[in-house]
Parts: sequence; C-alpha cells; structure tokens
Amino acid sequence: MEKILTKEEIEALLSAVFEGSIEPAKELARTQGQVSTYDLFNSDAHRGFVPNLDIIYDGFIRYNRVNMSNRLGKMVEIKKVGARPYKFDDFLQSLPSPVCMAIYKIEPLKGAALIAVDSTFVYTVVDSILGGVGVPNIPANNRLFTPIELRLVEKIIRDALADMEKAWAPLLAVKMNLLRMEMNPRLVNIVPPEYQVVTMSLKIQIEETVGSMILAVPYMTVEPIRDKLKSGLQVDMMAVDPQWSFRLSEELKEAPLEISVEMGNSSITLAELLNLSPGDTVMLKGNGHNELLVKVGGVKKFTGVPGVRGGNKAVQISRIFQGGTRGD
Repeated sequence: MEKILTKEEIEALLSAVFEGSIEPAKELARTQGQVSTYDLFNSDAHRGFVPNLDIIYDGFIRYNRVNMSNRLGKMVEIKKVGARPYKFDDFLQSLPSPVCMAIYKIEPLKGAALIAVDSTFVYTVVDSILGGVGVPNIPANNRLFTPIELRLVEKIIRDALADMEKAWAPLLAVKMNLLRMEMNPRLVNIVPPEYQVVTMSLKIQIEETVGSMILAVPYMTVEPIRDKLKSGLQVDMMAVDPQWSFRLSEELKEAPLEISVEMGNSSITLAELLNLSPGDTVMLKGNGHNELLVKVGGVKKFTGVPGVRGGNKAVQISRIFQGGTRGD
C-alpha cells in the first residue's frame, strides 16, 4: 500500500495548521528520523505509469485488424509504436495538423478519452470506403475534413470502440459511448490542461499507405483500477472461454469444401493426346461397379458405391480412409 495522504487527510492537516492546533516545527522535531521520503517526480503516479494497459491494447489490435480489413475490403496491419504519458495540454500540441479526434466515454469509469487519427488515415479510409484504387489523394493545403469525410471515419471509430469493449472485457465490463467528432484541439477538454493522459501510438498500414492512430486515456480514469490491472489482468486473459470451442466448430461447419468423385483413370502418351479429335474415346481403368474414390479438397477421404438417388447420380460412402493422403 502506497503511503500517500488522501485529499480529505490533507485538508484536515492544513486546517489544523491554520487553526494552530498543530505546530509544524515541533511536529517535525518530534518525528525526526521517522519521516520517509516520497519522490514526486519519479513516482508511478507522476509518470502516468499504468501496469498491463498495453495488454488491453494488444487485444484491441487483434480485434480491430480483422474488423477494419473487412470494413475497408483491404489488408490492414496495425503495430504499436509506443506508449508514453503527457500533460494533456502538451499532448494536444503534439497532434498533427489537420487531425480528426473522437471523444468517447468509458462507462462506468470517470471522465472521457479520445482517439486521434492523422490526415493520411482519414483520406485512406475515405478512398477505400468509396471504392478508390487504394492510393488516397491527400490535399497539399492541409484543409479541414468535410462532414462527409468525418461521417465515413466515424464508422471506423465506432468499430474501434466496439473492439475496445471486447479488449477490456477480461478486466472490466465497459461500454464505450462516442460523444462527438472534433477537428480543433482547442475545443477538446476531456481533462484540465495540467492533468496527465496515458497515450498509445499505433501505426496502421492499409495496403501500401501508412497512417497513425493515437489512443489517449486520462490517468484519473484508469487510476481506480490500477491494482486490478496490476494483479488480475493476466489471470483473466488466460481464462478459457467455454463457448469458444462451440463457436469455432459451428463456423467450421459452414466452411465450403470441394468434393470430387473419380470414376477411373487412364494413361496416354503426349502424342496420343495431340492426335485426339472430337468423338474419340479414352477408356478408363476399372468399371462402374467398382468402389469409387472420393476426395475432399484434393485429399483421399472415402470410397463409395455409385448409384442413383432422387433421379440424380449419387455415391454411397462405403469406407473411410484413416488419415487422408493427397492423391494425384
């Protein structure tokens, strides 16, 4: 337990000093040798250090990579660049121009957080959603984004917030509510300027184009769950989802497979192949009463007996190969 006075204790101490019931000089002399030092500049609280928060972002990256690829119809790669704390005012000044920001609420935690994306990301998203060739036309005059561009980016942001909820789920059930989209950093005030925010920079590559996304969460928002982040996240992340195997098996049942039935085979020379003409017959080895070879995805899986069912040609499985082998 960190030996830090609460706000109420500090106020009570100051009141006692002002009222004269405590004399600082005498108290200091009486407790000489019993006072422990506290380094305000190197403490975790000062540096905005939040243990294991990067694990949550790892989960977010896994979910968002897939969803963004599906949304844009293009291959997307997301990589962490680095995490660092900022004073909120310094953070706003570090943002690129122009910038698109999404302010959102993390229920039930206090305060608001934001996602900032640069112009390269915005124009690439707009180009992809509108069916472009994949090379965005980035204006040279750093103009502000249009309402249509912001609306298209908002779709990606809402997907990201849904993925963030999934990433937070092993630690805490949260609801990410988008409050508004903003382009002017001077109109964003999720915390006072001197308060700290914990940021994570991401590099997002959409095919050949690379943009950036910055996730910023106020330290005061995650501070109440620091102990849970420190001790409980890794255990929860390793917990087995009892529904995972069921969902996986159900998805596999819907996977399309190519099935082929071989009636027979024959070997001819290249000269015979070149001399074939319409109406020629190639005789196959075997006859229609033998068992036929059934392949699934080019792999020998079954043998079957030919027949007719419902007026259609059919094969009745008669034997299963143990451990399929790929056939010629």
